[in-house]
This record gives sequence, structure tokens and C-alpha cells, in this order.
Amino acid sequence: MRFYAFIPAAFLIAVAFNASTAVAVTEAPTHPVKVTTCNPKLNYVEYPGFAPAFYPAGPWYWNDVYGARYYQPREATTNPTLGIDYTNVTSQTIKQIDFGLLARGTLIAEVRDVGTFSPNVEIKHQFGLNPNVFPIGTGLPKCVPLRITFEDGTVWKNPHLPAIQRSAYEGHP
Repeated sequence: MRFYAFIPAAFLIAVAFNASTAVAVTEAPTHPVKVTTCNPKLNYVEYPGFAPAFYPAGPWYWNDVYGARYYQPREATTNPTLGIDYTNVTSQTIKQIDFGLLARGTLIAEVRDVGTFSPNVEIKHQFGLNPNVFPIGTGLPKCVPLRITFEDGTVWKNPHLPAIQRSAYEGHP
């Protein structure tokens, strides 16, 4: 009988060991920036404490992390907006960040921020979004960094890129 009492205890130890191993494997990836706010709005919203992000003089297209040509509309009072509050958590200065807006686990929009983002400094920027992004269909949007360029020229690319929604690339002017 004592032998049978030993089997359940050994089984529980094995299960506990495997469970702790599984937790270590499934932890979220560490990103060079910590996003504390991700707030997409269909109608223009002026977020207190947020500043408009960088925009060049003309239309702003760039080649995104997926190799597609992406258009980011200007922030305007008639367009949807995305407010992102984030902090550079590395020891290096960041010069450029491409963020992805996720809904239902799928990338539905991208924005690019350009500037000098020093370590441990909170940045609150507001971006224009393509109206095709809405309706999002979820109350849990998430902003994740897709690609980051540091001041020394090194580039970090998110090792777990989300699936993209092709309609995010359609209907640009």
C-alpha cells in the first residue's frame, strides 16, 4: 500500500515541474518599449497630455516590416486617431518606432513615430489612422512595436510579428 501512496506524490511533482517549465516557455516577449496606453478612436479625440506625432510635409509612405508600402494619414480633426503612451525601456536612444495596432490578434493598422526617444522617458503621441480600420470589433485593442531603429543604426524587429489584415493596406489616397 505504501508503494501506491508514492505514485500520486511522484505524479504531482512531475506535473508541477512540467507546469513551471510551460510557464517559462509561454511568457510574453520583452520589447524595447513599454506601451502603457493604446487608444484608437473613430472620431478625432484630443488626448490631454498627448502631442501630435511627427509628420513630413507631404504624404507619408514607408516600407513596413512586412515589406509592403504603407501610408499613414495625417492627424486631422475629421479622421480617426490612435493615442499611444510608451516608454523606451532600453539604455539606448531610439530614433524611429513602427507600432502595430492589433485587434482580435490581427494587425489592423500601423503607425510610425520618428524623433529622439531617450531611455526611461514617457512619450505620449497621437497618430492619424485610415478610416478602414474601423469598426475594430473588440474592446481590447493592443499596440505593439514592430520595428525599432536605434540612434547607432541598429534595428530591432519583433520576433513574433502578428498576422496582417490586408484591408489595412487598401483605400489609401
